[in-house]
Amino acid sequence: MGTNVQELAREEPVAVAAIAVALGALATVLGAWFFQYVLHYPPCALCLDERVPYYFSIPLAAVIAAGAAARWPGRWLALGLAAIASAMLYNAGLGVYHAGIEWKWWAGPQSCSGTFNAFSSSANLLERVQSGHLVRCDEAAWRFLGVSLAGWNALISLALSGIAGAGAWAAWRQGSSSLSQ
Repeated sequence: MGTNVQELAREEPVAVAAIAVALGALATVLGAWFFQYVLHYPPCALCLDERVPYYFSIPLAAVIAAGAAARWPGRWLALGLAAIASAMLYNAGLGVYHAGIEWKWWAGPQSCSGTFNAFSSSANLLERVQSGHLVRCDEAAWRFLGVSLAGWNALISLALSGIAGAGAWAAWRQGSSSLSQ
């Protein structure tokens, strides 16, 4: 079986990269949902923002994998994988930003790490107490090996960006070589 995977990677690096990104991103989102819905760790606003590039990348990677199997032009595949690489690189930066907020290296957005102003006046106090719920961005809900979920997101996003970038490069080279023949 190892030989078949190696042969596939050598013959279809674009499809392999797209499939790896789709599966890696899907596993990450499923993990985030597991922490949210099974372990009951509610996500903060930045956590939810960090999911958006995954929601963009999963279906696009699946389309690119299908396109590679259908022999779409390499430049189209390269463009799609480059978009994924850019989104994941942005997300890695967002994860580093979020992890830095958790470590108190810099201030976070006022909306999720500042002062909670639900009790600033007595008008409609009961209504605001019932509706006021703030999940703080500056408190890590969970850590593994000293790295928070935001830190793991940064590392995973960086890895997925690298895989997508390598796939984009392979697709670009395939597209360029088919033009010169």
